[in-house]
Amino acid sequence: MVYSYVIFNSLFVLPKFTIRKGSMVMEKCHIAIAGLGVVGAETARHLIERQAILSEKTGVPMMLSAVSARSKGKDRGFDMSGLTWCDDPVALTNIDDIDIVVELMGGSDGPALALTKAALSSGKHVVTANKAMIAHHGAELAKLAEDNNVQLCFESSVAGGIPALKILREGLAANEVSSVAGILNGTCNYILSEMEEKGLAFDDVLKEAQALGYAEADPTFDVDGIDAAHKLTILDAIAFGNVPDFEKLSITGIRDVTDFDISYAGELGYRIRLIGRATAGGMAKVAPVLLPEDSALAKVTGALNAVYYEAEPVNVVSATGPGAGAGPTASAVLSDILDVASQRKAYSFGKAVSALKPSTASQTNAAKSCYYLRLEVADQSGVLAEVTDVLKAHDISVETLIQKGHETDGSATLVMIVHETDEAAISQASTALASVATVHGVSSSFAVMR
Repeated sequence: MVYSYVIFNSLFVLPKFTIRKGSMVMEKCHIAIAGLGVVGAETARHLIERQAILSEKTGVPMMLSAVSARSKGKDRGFDMSGLTWCDDPVALTNIDDIDIVVELMGGSDGPALALTKAALSSGKHVVTANKAMIAHHGAELAKLAEDNNVQLCFESSVAGGIPALKILREGLAANEVSSVAGILNGTCNYILSEMEEKGLAFDDVLKEAQALGYAEADPTFDVDGIDAAHKLTILDAIAFGNVPDFEKLSITGIRDVTDFDISYAGELGYRIRLIGRATAGGMAKVAPVLLPEDSALAKVTGALNAVYYEAEPVNVVSATGPGAGAGPTASAVLSDILDVASQRKAYSFGKAVSALKPSTASQTNAAKSCYYLRLEVADQSGVLAEVTDVLKAHDISVETLIQKGHETDGSATLVMIVHETDEAAISQASTALASVATVHGVSSSFAVMR
């Protein structure tokens, strides 16, 4: 069907459809945005400039009606005349005709959480990109949405422009998911792939990433794995029906990945990436891992994200795309807005909160894996035998070995891939190796994901 419309006071007259807000029926969809940073401003611009197209897609006249941000006078690239301004974002929930509140302020608590609770409690739908808030308070907020017959949508909280959550909730809804893994932080992926390509040290590439805007002035959330862990918490909850529980995750960032490790991994046929992975068996972990250089995730470079699903009966599904930035994130925000306006109702985590089970994830990973070890040792005869004896005592055997001597200081580097073992055995063996006189230290230890 082709819709026609006439402009009257900037509102588009369309065939009469309705969407449901709580127990009331609406003939128009009024939207408020809190937070007008790059994502908020881009979302607002599309809602204003593409109002006719977006309204046509839902069959409901959609309009941006109110906004809130820290500074009213700043030029944000769209016309704010005619919009209601609120200095206090929570005041947006007091505007009677607002149907959808879009929260783009960020932060796990504070104003973002207060606004979200107030909006849901007052019977308004909420769309948010706030991964930290959902990772820490997701179950509580989803229950509040259910109790008030409204929706809490957060597609943009994970992997930016990739529909990572819709793949789980909708495309794989009939599947039994066994694992979900991905490159969930573009900053880390940019740093690691640049180290790989240019042979530079971590600190040098981090400074470059900050200069280019890929990394924040304070990069802690990115390089220490926290951002990726927030996203993995959400993926784990939807994939396996768990209550989102950020505290259960094991998190290791990329600060300790050196250019030496990148180089040695390459010699062994691997690339290092920061991977978030969760399994049906209860493993939920963010850490640098070695990936075979011909694997799909290893080939993802730059600031891209990628998510890889294993499920039955579909087998394997993967998606790659931009994980951050104004356009990709606004794309996901707008998608959620259209879903709400089109009455495509879905539980936030794929099922009712009462049906979610406590997470069984543990910060100690009992699953077996091959491991990469880099040791600094004395360059003398018998050292290799001492090292392998310690490993043997912990039931660990060597699969592949590289030995590099250093002429200047009489030391050597041993780099090895060991056969499958568990994290506890690797930890105990590393401690034992550190007590060997000819071993100067275990410099690196990463799991191998094949």
